[in-house]
Amino acid sequence: MTRIVLFSDIHANLPALEAFFKEIDSRHYDSIYCLGDLVGYNIWPNEVINEIKARKIPTIAGNYDFGIGRAIDDCGCAYKTDEEKANGAVSISFTNEIVKSEEREYLRTLPAHIRVEFQLNNDKLNLLLVHGSPRKINEYLFEDREEKSMLRIMQDADADIMCFGHTHKPYHRVLNSGTEDAPHYRHAINIGSVGKPKDGDNRGGYVILTINDNSSILTKDTVQVEFVRFNYDIEKAAKAVEDSRLPNAYAESLRKGV
Repeated sequence: MTRIVLFSDIHANLPALEAFFKEIDSRHYDSIYCLGDLVGYNIWPNEVINEIKARKIPTIAGNYDFGIGRAIDDCGCAYKTDEEKANGAVSISFTNEIVKSEEREYLRTLPAHIRVEFQLNNDKLNLLLVHGSPRKINEYLFEDREEKSMLRIMQDADADIMCFGHTHKPYHRVLNSGTEDAPHYRHAINIGSVGKPKDGDNRGGYVILTINDNSSILTKDTVQVEFVRFNYDIEKAAKAVEDSRLPNAYAESLRKGV
């Protein structure tokens, strides 16, 4: 079997990233991927980028990385209120000011997605890693997405297992695009957020995906997904926000996990 660590949405939260690395260093895994959004909303974008680079972790671009990589004032975020929009404008402006040129170049050259194809049991099993969705870097795939829509997205992308972040709310849905007699099980997995969780649990989160030698699209339970939560110094991250010109609302969201 192979065990794959997947993490996403650090959002310049260095204390969370350091705790995440400490957590995974105590575990056995075979490979690791980052699904983007290294920057935004906190004071350590350069440090986070350089930690990822130092470990040579294959990483795709998140919507925030895409914006900062091109020094534009749009992160592609779906802010709902005028207050959220105003806070978001401060965050992207602040991040653009402090990100250094070499780090910005790294963000600009990150790939849009990563595809891994397994050959098992005379059949292929396609793992697709995206940030928002295969269609758009900033598309939100929430858990209540209509089944037909989710299946269409996965079929069009030829994804048997699709892992993504962006919403900061972890879940695992198993969908059948075949029939009862000839099933084709597909797994939609939101891996949550390391540095800015929004599911009411303020701990950082990531996923360990296990693919066995008998994993198959024909069998529902041969792909295992473990959601892992870990503690980190939330007050350090929140205080860093409050001591900067970033909106205090981002400190509160870290404390509350929303």
